[in-house]
Amino acid sequence: MDAELVERAVRGDREAFGLLVERHYDFVHAVAWRWAGNGADAEDIAQDVCIHLGSAIRGFRGTSRLRTWLYTLTLNAARDHRRRQVRDARKMQAYASDQAAQRVSDGENDDRQEVLWAAVRGLPEKQCDAVLLVYAEGLSHAAAADVLGCSETTISWHVHEARKRLRTLLGKEAV
Repeated sequence: MDAELVERAVRGDREAFGLLVERHYDFVHAVAWRWAGNGADAEDIAQDVCIHLGSAIRGFRGTSRLRTWLYTLTLNAARDHRRRQVRDARKMQAYASDQAAQRVSDGENDDRQEVLWAAVRGLPEKQCDAVLLVYAEGLSHAAAADVLGCSETTISWHVHEARKRLRTLLGKEAV
């Protein structure tokens, strides 16, 4: 029965796709639960699998059982989910550390930071965007390039040009 539903779903039959999801959702959720260890994460992972399944079903060739293939999709989604959680936790920890450091900094340093960020916001748009993504958001040059739809080299150049301009505007010690 799965083979027929898969064949129909690959051809774009929404009803067949819905039946496949309905039939295998509990399996996907159970695998996600075992991998994640809690219901909320398992639900998120299962939903990610179902969303991804819409486009991935066209790539299913039937060389393995559907359940085996779904197991692989679910484990990959669970791993991705875990990586996102670790990355988000690190960002939150870094942000909390930054906030704590800023609270204990003296007023003079606060004023200098405010002047610096005001100067950054006054830069040409592409330089400002690059600096804010890299320094304020903590993105790598590659990640900033993805956000802005340009090359990593372009981001590096914009950051370099922004630093030169800021040195001129604020003096060497400020940048």
